[in-house]
Formats: sequence, C-alpha cells, structure tokens
Amino acid sequence: MWKTTEGSTGRLIQLCIGYFIFYVITGISAKLFTAKDIAISLCQNQIEYMVYNTIGGILTALSVVFIMRWYRLKSNKLLLVGKFRFPQEVFYIIPSGLMTAIIIPTTTLLYTFQMSVMVAMVIMRASVIVIGRIVDAVQIAQGILHKKVYVEENIAVVFALCAASVNIFWIEQGGFDFLQSTAAVAILSSYIVAYTIRIYIMNYFKNTRAKGVPLDNHGFFGIEQITASIFAILIGIFFYKAPSWFGWDFTQLAEFQDAIKTPDSIWGWTLLSGTAFGVVAFFSVFLFMFKGRTATFAGLVNRLTSLAAGTVATVLSAIMLGAKFPKIQDWISLVFILIAVAFLSVAERKRTKELTAANEINNGRMTK
Repeated sequence: MWKTTEGSTGRLIQLCIGYFIFYVITGISAKLFTAKDIAISLCQNQIEYMVYNTIGGILTALSVVFIMRWYRLKSNKLLLVGKFRFPQEVFYIIPSGLMTAIIIPTTTLLYTFQMSVMVAMVIMRASVIVIGRIVDAVQIAQGILHKKVYVEENIAVVFALCAASVNIFWIEQGGFDFLQSTAAVAILSSYIVAYTIRIYIMNYFKNTRAKGVPLDNHGFFGIEQITASIFAILIGIFFYKAPSWFGWDFTQLAEFQDAIKTPDSIWGWTLLSGTAFGVVAFFSVFLFMFKGRTATFAGLVNRLTSLAAGTVATVLSAIMLGAKFPKIQDWISLVFILIAVAFLSVAERKRTKELTAANEINNGRMTK
C-alpha cells in the first residue's frame, strides 16, 4: 500500500494518478455517447447526455459525502443560531456550491462540441490556469496568502497559455472554429466566471485556517457538493418550466424537457458513465486545495493532469471508437504542457523544502 503524508509530493502524485484515470474515462464516454461521426457511437444528443451524466456524477459525489460524513466541517468558529450551531465558513462555501452547479453542466457541454477531447480540455484548463495566477496575486495583495509564487510557476503559466493558443488560433479548413461558435463561447464564458469565484473561495478557505484548525478539505467538499446539488436541481426545474412560464421556444429546452419526460433506451448507461465524472470531482477539489501550495501551482497541476488525460482519451477514442487521432497542433500543445510540467517539478522541490523547514509538512516524502 502506497501510504503518504498530507501535503507530501507522494500524496500529490496519488491525486494526479486518480484524476488522470477518471478523466480519461470521462473524455472517452463523452465521445462514445454523443459523437455522430465515429465508428462506434450511441448517438445520444448533447442535452440528453448532459442531463443523465450530470445526475450520475451528482449521485456519486453525494453518496460518498453522506456515507463518509464529510458534511462535518472542522471550523475556525461555530456560530450559534437558536439551538443550532454551524460553521461560519458556510457563508462562502454555499456560493462556491452555486458556482459548482454552473461548472458541472458547462464542462460536460464543452466536451460535446465537434472537436477533439484534447482541444476542449486545453481551452478550459488554460483559462483556469490564468485564474489561479490572478487569485494568488489578489490574495497576496490582501495579505491572505503569505507564500510567494516561484518564478518556475510563472514560467509554467506562460507555456500553458502557449498550449491553449495553439489550439484556439490554429484552425484548419473544415475544422471546428471555436471562436465562431456563439454557443461554445457563451458556455466557456460561464465556465470561466464560475471558476474564478470558486477558486478564490477555495483558496480563501485554505489560506485562512486559524492556528490549530486542520485544513478540512473533506468538510469543504461535502458542504459544497450538497449545496451544488440543491442549486443544480433548482436550475434544472427553472429550465424545465421556462417554456411554459416565459414562452421560451429553444430547441435545447425542448430536448431538456424530453430527456426528463421520455428518457431514451440508454439513459441508464449514461447515468452510469456519470460516476466517473463524480469521482473526478473529488480529485479536482483536493488538488485545487492541496496543502501548502499556491493557487498557481495547484491549478497548473490540476489542469495539466487533465490535459495529459485528454491526449490519452483522444488517442484511445481513435483506437476504440474510430474517432479522429490528435492533429499536429494537439501534439504541439502537448510539448508545451510537458515543458510546463518540467518547471513545475522544479517548483515542487523548492516548495517541499520550504514547507519542511517551516514544519508545515513532515518531510514531503512518501512514508511506509
């Protein structure tokens, strides 16, 4: 059994491995269920896939939260309202849950556009990498974050942006022009705004633990997922009723209603595919909130891991499903990603040395 200490490089690698595996599964399943131009396809429409896959992901996350009782947060301060006590952190974890409820469907929808899984991941992940660097700058200025961002982390951000630029602006004739798709840009914009707020909140929680109060990422995840599920249900009800309430007549809303009223024959399999998406949520949050690291570093590790998973998902989709293999620009992006990882490795060695000297982690090494 590979046992590691909290905040160690070994623990970081474990989370990356888990994140990588389940993101590969998520990427392949998105193409399997929605792609129309591949040899093996279940040909489900995008809205149906989003509905069933999202429900499967939510049920998976909630099941673990309630079974493990992760809703019990170790708080800086308990507030008393009548006979009830609750952690003060809920005032900002609940908004984080709302942002999560927006991120979940927008992530799924971006995978369903007619572009490789890798391209979709590059666009989303590069956006979040920039957000992480901005959050660090803001929280350093606010006096919330007391660690500096290493130069290697900044260089890694630059190469991550290069990876994104290749795929956004290298548009081949007949290929998917992302910037010319109103729907794709609107979904991506919602994704970015929601993630900006969420990453700020996660790092605020991480960087404001009182002395002696542990970094209870499980508690944060539990409360966030419960509130995200509630908001997701409310958002779903709103869009389900919108045509009758406001007279909205959009194809997407009609497909959403049909997915609820008359599920297709493979809805159960789509629901099952959502379990991988639900498991991804655990690794994603725990990487974002990894002990002792800046938002820049944690965001880079999180996003670059999923980008690598995107490469594998695209290749496996081509081999198993008859989808297209990665194009030249995809491989160029991968080169930039690997360079960014190299700089992050240097930053990680420096950070573990710093944290060990400050007694914030035991040693940054694996333990037996």
